[in-house]
Amino acid sequence: MVDDALKALSPSFSRVYSAFGRPSIPPEKLLRALLLQVLYTVRSERMLMEQLEYNLLFRWFVGLNMDEAVWVPTVFTKNRDRLLEGDITEKFFAHVLAQARIANLLSDEHFSVDGTLIEAWASQKSFQRKDRPAPPPDDPGNPTVDFHGETRSNETHQSTTDPDARLARKSGGHESKLAYCGNVLIENRNGIVVDTALLQCSGLAERHAAMIMTERVEGVERITLAADKGYDTKEFVKEMRGMNVTPHVSQNTKRPGGQRD
Repeated sequence: MVDDALKALSPSFSRVYSAFGRPSIPPEKLLRALLLQVLYTVRSERMLMEQLEYNLLFRWFVGLNMDEAVWVPTVFTKNRDRLLEGDITEKFFAHVLAQARIANLLSDEHFSVDGTLIEAWASQKSFQRKDRPAPPPDDPGNPTVDFHGETRSNETHQSTTDPDARLARKSGGHESKLAYCGNVLIENRNGIVVDTALLQCSGLAERHAAMIMTERVEGVERITLAADKGYDTKEFVKEMRGMNVTPHVSQNTKRPGGQRD
């Protein structure tokens, strides 16, 4: 599937990359390396480059020879951003899904949805009040910030390095972090991800993402949608039924006031 998708994307690669100047990382190798980063949950480009230095499986999949030099992490990141700006990753995802659909591996009736927090690349120290400027740091590289006794929220505070990130936590027993809400829609036949959505964190983000992704499902037939108890609200179930979707939602019996009507 990967080889066929990369071959189909060849015209798109030609439009993104210039025919002259310093040679860039081959886009085919770049996409293969990004796949490894996702599949093996490698936390950063720097760690991915370290893995490529000695991991023969990674080298074989990416297409690097035994003695071929690995890319500098900053160069890899810059080339990755070029692919993202050219929508290459979205096209690659669409080509892989098209192959799975032709092979009859995708269900067009039964789906599941879930969301999680994706931690932002912004420190808690960058989460400053909106109504007054931060004082000059004692150490520009690693300033001292005292949050003791201060109530912080997304209404009064904002990250100075990533303003779109929001302070959120997955559940009551977890610490709050600057994050985004990542969501996936999965078909139930083979467990293949068919759509994704990245939204700002809020109490409604996961349910909003579910509505967005189910609305993009192809076809006119009624579908089913499985979800955990975080989606168990009267408004969400009513909205889904109005969108030609039959929701199968786990009941949230711990919500104040009892179960959903």
